[in-house]
Amino acid sequence: MTPDLAAACLLPGFDGLEASDELIGWVERGLGGVVLFGKNISDPGQVERLTAALDEARPGVLIATDEEGGDVTRLEAGTGSSYPSHLALGTVDDVGLTRSVARAIGTDLRGVGVNLDFAPVADVNTNPDNPVIGVRSFGADPALVSRHVAAFVEGLHAAGVAACAKHFPGHGDTSTDSHLELPVARGDLHAHVAPFRAAVAAGVGAIMTAHVVIPGLGREPATINPAAIRLLREELGFAGVIVSDAVEMRGVAALAGPEEAAVRALEAGVDAICLGHDLPLEPVHAAVEAAVASGRLSAERLAQSALRLGRLGRGLPTVNGIPRTSVGAEAARRALETEGDVRVSGTPVVVELVATPNIAAGPRGRWLAELVSERWPGAEILRVGPHEPPPPTTSDRPLVVVLQNAARHEWQQPIADVPDAVVIETGIPTWRPERPAGFVATHGAGRANLEAAFDLLARG
Repeated sequence: MTPDLAAACLLPGFDGLEASDELIGWVERGLGGVVLFGKNISDPGQVERLTAALDEARPGVLIATDEEGGDVTRLEAGTGSSYPSHLALGTVDDVGLTRSVARAIGTDLRGVGVNLDFAPVADVNTNPDNPVIGVRSFGADPALVSRHVAAFVEGLHAAGVAACAKHFPGHGDTSTDSHLELPVARGDLHAHVAPFRAAVAAGVGAIMTAHVVIPGLGREPATINPAAIRLLREELGFAGVIVSDAVEMRGVAALAGPEEAAVRALEAGVDAICLGHDLPLEPVHAAVEAAVASGRLSAERLAQSALRLGRLGRGLPTVNGIPRTSVGAEAARRALETEGDVRVSGTPVVVELVATPNIAAGPRGRWLAELVSERWPGAEILRVGPHEPPPPTTSDRPLVVVLQNAARHEWQQPIADVPDAVVIETGIPTWRPERPAGFVATHGAGRANLEAAFDLLARG
C-alpha cells in the first residue's frame, strides 16, 4: 500500500470515548497519531480500552495528551490533578522532586496507553500579565526553568513516555493568548530559548512551536516561520519531531485559515500538525494532499517527517509495575508559602472566586467543593464570578477566600481584602491583601495544590 504521507503528518483530536471505525481506518492507513482531550476520558479503564484499540490498529501509533500537572490535566480533568503545577515545582526548586513528579505522571500515562505527553512547559514566564502561561511555567528565571525542564523530560522518559517541550521559541513574555489572537513575544530571545536548549540536551523527543511573533525572527508566527525552525534545527541542533500547536488557534488560523496554516507550517519545516478538539481532520488532510500534488510540498519532505514521528518514543523503556506514589501531594505541600495566621477554627464559609478560565486548562470542576466538605463537613461554599454581587463578609463563621490571579483579575481584590479572612491565591501571587488574618500561595490550582492548602488550614 502506498503510504499516506499527508495523514502521517497529522495529529488530530476526535469525538467520543471510543475509537470509531472511521478513526481506526485513518490509523490503519498511516495517521501520525491522535490527541486525547478531556472529552475523550471518563476513567482509566475506558482510556486503556480506547488506546488498546488504537494500538491494535497500528502498533506503536502515537497517542498524545496534555498532562502537565496542576491546572492542565486531561486524565484527571473531572477531579483535578493529583500533581502540582510547574510553578509549584519551580518554587520548591528541587530537581529530584520534579523528576519524580514527572516520572509519576508518565507512569499514569503509560499505564493507560498514552505514549506522548505535550509537556513540560518550557516557557520562561517573565510577563506577570501573561494570560495563558502563568503557573504552567516553572518560573521567570531562565536557569531555573532550564534545570526543571530537563528534569521533567528525564522523568517522563524514565516512565517510558516521550516528552514534548513547549512552546518554542517561548510564550512567556506575552500579554495575549495565542488561542485568541497573535501575540508578540518580547524580551531576550537567547534567555527564552535556553530551556529548549536544556530539553534538547536532555534528549527530548519532540518540541512544540508557539503561535507567537518573535521580532528578531521576522513577522510570521514561529509555527509558520522558517527562521524559527532553522533556529531550532541548526542552532539548537534538534533532530527530533517538531510539532505545531493546534492550527485552529487564532494565532495562526486568523492569518489564512487552519488548512493553509497547516500547509505553511509543513513548508516551514514542522513535522506534525496538531489539530485541536474542534477541527475536522478531512479538510486539513485534503489541503496537505493538494499541496503535495501541486509541488508546493515534496513527498520526500513529508516522508522524512513521517520517519521522525515513527521513531518517536521507540528508544524509551517499557516500564511496568511502578506503584502510584504520593509524590504529588508531597510536592504540593512543599510549594506552599504562608503569611500570618492561616488556622481555621470551626466550620468556615469558603468563597471560590471563579475567573475566566485559562483556555489551555479549561474551567475548574466542582471538585473544590468536595475537598472543602471532606475537611469541614457542613461548610458553606459559595462560587462567585466577575459579574456577580460579592458575598456578605459578616458571619459568625471563619471566612476562607480562594483567588486565582487576583493581580490580573482586580475584581477579586476587594472581596478578599477583608479582616480576619484566610486568603488562598492559586495563581501568580503578586498581589497581597492587607487586612486578612492569613495568606497562602499554592502556586497552582490543581487538586493537589488545593488539598495541601486546605490540609494546612484545617490542622493549623
